Amino acid sequence: MAPHGDGSGAAEEAAAGGAEKRPVSTIVILIAMQAEALPVVDRFQLVEDQDSLFPKGVPWVRYHGTYKDLNINLISPGKDPSSGVDSIGTISASLVTYASIQALKPDLIINAGTAGGFKAKGASISDVFLASEVAFHDRRIPIPVFDLYGVGLRPAFSTPNLVKELNLKVGKLSTGDSLDMSQQDEATIFANDATLKDMEGAAIAYVADILKVPAIFVKAVTDIVDGDKPTAEEFLQNLATVTAALDQTVCQVVEFMNGKCLSDL
Repeated sequence: MAPHGDGSGAAEEAAAGGAEKRPVSTIVILIAMQAEALPVVDRFQLVEDQDSLFPKGVPWVRYHGTYKDLNINLISPGKDPSSGVDSIGTISASLVTYASIQALKPDLIINAGTAGGFKAKGASISDVFLASEVAFHDRRIPIPVFDLYGVGLRPAFSTPNLVKELNLKVGKLSTGDSLDMSQQDEATIFANDATLKDMEGAAIAYVADILKVPAIFVKAVTDIVDGDKPTAEEFLQNLATVTAALDQTVCQVVEFMNGKCLSDL
């Protein structure tokens, strides 16, 4: 550790300020499901990486290309080798986030995907939100301080100009590894004051935070968690329509970022 008074803190602050004033050049878009990812791949004419940056044998998929001044990398955890389904959830999300940051050194991470929404908080099907904060709701550790670690509350990178320009809704996001919602989960989600419920966001936020990469979370509502329909049924019924809304918003976000610095967002 550097001794006090050597100016290292000031140097770190200056470096951080310089990063915020440098134009965003490389972005990583993390999307869990192939159905959510492919419209964005098609919109930006991204190509699949044939010579993977990732360790041999992992199912992770990278699509990449350029759009104006941006280097775009869209990363998906891919298909689970055993079951063949999308590798959703916090474990895959955290692993692929770490590997993507190490390999690509992005200026910004965008986690885009679908989510459940709460009508009590003003969410409706096909609404697209930008998360203001992210937290977990299924890591219950009833020991002082460990309980706060379990919730893992973190702010998303603040983008007031982006919110204003695109007229996006803003809400808090709560993450867990189950599609349904137990009574215990519901109590923690309520305590988290969450508008949205997903299966990746807080894990991505954790990795981005420890590696000091700004991250934002764009979430489109597929199902109303506090509604009358079963979650799985409503999710599948609305996935295609909501994915189109998500695709449109992600493209607008990328367009807005082109040529801007982090401090302009």
